[in-house]
Amino acid sequence: VQLQASGGGLVQAGGYLRLSCAASESTFSSYVTGWFRQAAGKAREYVGAISSSGVTTRYAESVKGRFTISRDNVKNTVYLQMNKLKPEDTAVYYCASGAMTVVAGGNSYKSWGRGTLVTVSS
Repeated sequence: VQLQASGGGLVQAGGYLRLSCAASESTFSSYVTGWFRQAAGKAREYVGAISSSGVTTRYAESVKGRFTISRDNVKNTVYLQMNKLKPEDTAVYYCASGAMTVVAGGNSYKSWGRGTLVTVSS
């Protein structure tokens, strides 16, 4: 399945953005979808994930309470709502699909999107 992340941009600290991850196939709805990010010069970091049904979500401690993941399986799209953004949230954000549980690590995902850049100014 091909994934396309979109919605990134430049925002001031305290602001918000909503990222979208659109999939090319309906099988997308059968798997966990995760969000990851990678800041310049740093390793890829897990942001959170959502189960295939959308009932279960999990978040990294660094974003818990500020970010929310949701999905619309009719539209084959997963969203990442990011509120109260901080400069340290600046990164390229990637969505990934194909894992079986929300606690799965990055290596468990089969498909990755290209990423969208989020820049948070102070």
